[in-house]
Amino acid sequence: MTFLNSHVVLILLKTCLSLVDFSHCGCREAGLCCSGRDMACVTKGWKSDRTFGTCFCDQSCASTQDCCDDYNTACPAVPCEVSEWSEWSGCAEPCRAAVRTRSRSVITERLNGGLPCPHLEEHAGCAQYWTQQGHCHNSLVPALITSSGYGNARKKREIPDSEVTGYCVRFQLTSMTADCAQSRGAHTRWMQYLREGHQVCVECQPPALAQGQAHCAGDGESLYSNDIRFPSLQWRAVGNPRCRGVWRRVERLDTCSCPTAHSFLFI
Repeated sequence: MTFLNSHVVLILLKTCLSLVDFSHCGCREAGLCCSGRDMACVTKGWKSDRTFGTCFCDQSCASTQDCCDDYNTACPAVPCEVSEWSEWSGCAEPCRAAVRTRSRSVITERLNGGLPCPHLEEHAGCAQYWTQQGHCHNSLVPALITSSGYGNARKKREIPDSEVTGYCVRFQLTSMTADCAQSRGAHTRWMQYLREGHQVCVECQPPALAQGQAHCAGDGESLYSNDIRFPSLQWRAVGNPRCRGVWRRVERLDTCSCPTAHSFLFI
């Protein structure tokens, strides 16, 4: 029986070589590799069910189960390859909550059903308190805040006074817009942790210190007085200008003591 089967295989191989042009005995020999579903991407050859006949070399043949037997080796999947991220751009506008961007480019396009390209551009909130003419006039600018995680990667500005250190301010959130809870983007999801009535800790790190001063813009330090109750102050979330509100300063702390979810940074 084995001898008979071997003869059948040899006969079929001879059929491929004699009755059909050799270039039509599979995807590799036919030089075919097509994207999507292409009915013209067809040849004669061995199929995955070990029968000989019409078979396809297009990307969709895997789902329709009519690929030539050598499709996977003749048309290997090539994933999209992209470059490294560029440096972050500067803020789009100075003296206000704005957006910065970074991008990357496609090095190799995907082939034969390989993994698609990831997103090629990212946006993140930022704020810039100086212009080419000098420091912004920000006495009435709302405090700009962002996620505490931003502090892990922020570029350290050179501070002439080496004794300048950061600090925290505890605030009571008294009112806020509904847009904060609707922030779903990767860089704005942290805004959902802002809750009316909750207390939050906002850290003032040296890179965010107002130029020439020892405090962060919008922290209420300039309004401090032991004789009066702290007035209400405005704040705005960087990355979503519609997420903003009012809070009341509670106290200044040498270190932050709020849970991570309720800890933020001045920008």
